[in-house]
This record gives sequence, structure tokens and C-alpha cells, in this order.
Amino acid sequence: MDHPALVALSPLDGRYAAKAAPLRPIFSEHGLMHRRVQVEIAWLLALADHPGINELPAFSSAQRTTLLAIGESFRVDDSARIKAIERGTNHDVKAVEYFIKERMGDEAALARAREFVHFACTSEDINNLAYALMLRDARATVLLPALDAVTGHLRDLAHAHAELPMLSRTHGQTASPTTLGKEFANVVARLQHQRAQLAAVGIPGKLNGAVGNYNAHAIAYPEVDWQELARGFVENLGLQWNPYTTQIEPHDGIAEYCDAVRRANTVLIDLARDLWGYIALGYFRQTLQAGEVGSSTMPHKVNPIDFENAEGNFGLANALLGHFADKLPISRWQRDLTDSTVLRALGTAFGHTLVALESLQKGLGKLQVAPQRLAADLDASWEVLAEAVQTVMRRHGLPEPYEQLKALTRGQGITRETMQAFIAGLALPDAVKQRLLALTPGTYTGLAAELAKTI
Repeated sequence: MDHPALVALSPLDGRYAAKAAPLRPIFSEHGLMHRRVQVEIAWLLALADHPGINELPAFSSAQRTTLLAIGESFRVDDSARIKAIERGTNHDVKAVEYFIKERMGDEAALARAREFVHFACTSEDINNLAYALMLRDARATVLLPALDAVTGHLRDLAHAHAELPMLSRTHGQTASPTTLGKEFANVVARLQHQRAQLAAVGIPGKLNGAVGNYNAHAIAYPEVDWQELARGFVENLGLQWNPYTTQIEPHDGIAEYCDAVRRANTVLIDLARDLWGYIALGYFRQTLQAGEVGSSTMPHKVNPIDFENAEGNFGLANALLGHFADKLPISRWQRDLTDSTVLRALGTAFGHTLVALESLQKGLGKLQVAPQRLAADLDASWEVLAEAVQTVMRRHGLPEPYEQLKALTRGQGITRETMQAFIAGLALPDAVKQRLLALTPGTYTGLAAELAKTI
């Protein structure tokens, strides 16, 4: 097919294929098969290394190299071979087992070891570990670096605009001023917390047989400490050992992982919507791209499409992540198959997250602050100094300060002259009165600049 992206069912394999590319080696079916093969080989080697399993002697260095190469040199053609085997078995993990046996070759020592491939395992022993490795790799190599890049960009903006005053809006109405940098710093702080939460989520794994009780293991080798062997095996993969499961590892860790990603995405939806609004207010302009069209009919348009794209893709991701967190920890009795098809969609959720993060980065890179527009809004909003004046009045014991400022400002058009005339008539110490008279909406930003600079 000449143009596969144009006939792809999912936009992650079509329109957004390049953006989702870093996740494809991890969450594609090929990626799943690759990790299944690696887990099977690692289990075979662990069995051979155990002194209590006499029928499977330890492999020589050359034999270990041969076995490890089956996983290390795994290619798409190998996945295709597994799919061909699966057409006969109608079972994907059994096809992986047969593939490994096929690749072990005719050497006598390896041939004798064939029946220890997938020894005492249920398919979920292999699958849960494969998915755990996929999630571990995606977090370390794709998700956290992409989140860190956005956070770093926001931190740079926080520092660059730490002192630039901006009118706040609570309930959509004028409110005590802030600085542009401080508003970026707020998002950085939230993302730092969510990043730490995601990084700290343990990724559990199990290897304990058909219903979690080592039934086959114990009947074949009752003298082996299977719990200790399984614990060491899972931990050597870089995962957390879960000793109590049914046939499946219960996926609580995956739910926590998905919830952590979803919370970070939600913070960024909040950011995308705020930036969209600030662009609408004229606080930001967007860098013009040569040849780019904003509207098919209105030539003047420069739309905030990157933030809209980010919001949409974060929303898609969160819908899936929420389903994963709600569904995956639930399985009827000792196992039902509903998790199997759902787990295959993990990459879709993270793909939309990655597309959103890239769109957000692109949008941030196009922002140009319009300081004159920010200043104009501040200068038109002298009523926001009512908080400052009534608070100082409280300190100095003046009567009904809140009520006086309410009467002066609520629903009224307040100017510099109106506010300063009110201040001039207050029975305040002269130094205090002068400080209030010198105050403007643009200088009434509290500790915002300091907070922005220290994030």
C-alpha cells in the first residue's frame, strides 16, 4: 500500500504517526511479543540456575548467549513467525513458547531444555510481566522525559515573566493582581507533584501459576522454595513482586499508574484552557508561521490550535486511562478474559498523551507576550486595590473598612482619581497613606515575583 497512513483506522497510526512513534516499539503487538519472549527466556535461565532443578542443568556461557540472543535480536520478522504459529494454536502465548523452542536449535543440551520453556507457567505469568516491563520502559524513556520537557519550558516562562504584572480573574471577574510568571509557576509546582507520584508508582509482577498457588510448581518440585524463586525472578526484572494473586496479577498497580498519568494530563488540560483564554484576551500573540492558514474563509485568523489539539488529546487519553483504572482491577473469580483486550489499548492512551504533550510544547513555543495589553487591563481595574485599602484600614482600626470599600467599588466604575481621593480622606498615618497612594494595580502583586523566581 502506497499511503498506509491515509487508511489507518487510528489517528495515532495515521495523522499522528510520527508523534506517537516513540511508543510504537513498546506498545505495539511486536513490542508485546518481544517482551513475552524476553520473559520466557529469563524464566528458563532462572530455572537452569536453580540447584534444586536437577533435570535442567545450568547452561554454558555459549548456550546462554544463544538463548539470550533469541530475545535480544528479536525483530518484526520474528513477530510475524509467531503470528503464523498462532494461526494454528489460536493462542498467542503458546505461539511464543513454540517459537522459542523452534529457535533453540538442534544442540543436544538445548534440545533437552525445550520442555522447560514455559515450565509451570500460565499465560498470565508471562503476560503480566511483559506488560509490566512495557509500562516501566514507557515511563522511563517516553512519558517522564516528555512531561519533564513541558515542565522545563513552563519553568523557563515562570522565570522570564516573574515580574510581569497581570490582572487576575476569579469567577471571571477582576481580582487581585498576580504576575504572569507566577501563574506559570503554579502549573510547574502541580506538575512536579504529579511527576513524583507517577515516578513512585510501583509496577508489580507475579509468577505463581494457574491460580496463584504454585500448584504445578509444588507437585513437580516440592523441595524447591518457589516463592523465593519467584520473588527473586520478578525483582531481577526490575519489578515489584506480588505474592498474592489469582490467575492474574490484579492490576492495581496499572490502575495507580494510569491514574497518575491522568492527573498530570488534567493539570495540563487546565493550563491549555487558561492559555486559550489569555490568547482570546490578547495577553499573548502567537508567532506567525509562513504559509499557515487560520481559517478557510477568514484570512485574519491565527487560532490557538496547538492548545486545542492538546486539550482534545489529553481528554481522549484520560477517557481511556479512567477506564483502565476502573476496569482492570476487576476480574470475575480467579480470572476472566476482559482484561486481555483492554490491556492491548494501553498504548493508545499513552499515544494520545504524547501527542498532547507535543502539541502543548509547540503552542508554548509560539507564545509572544503582549505586555501593553496586560498593562491596559490593569490600568482599567483600579477597583482591585479595594482589598489592599480595606486590609490596611483593618490594621489601623478604622471603622467598617470592608463595608466602606464595598460601597465605593462594588458595581462602580473606579478610576485612579476615585481610589486616591478615598485614600486621601482616610485617617491613616502619613507614611501608610503615602504607601497606599503610590500603589497601582500593576504594583499590587504581593510576593508573586519571588514565588515565580524560586520554583
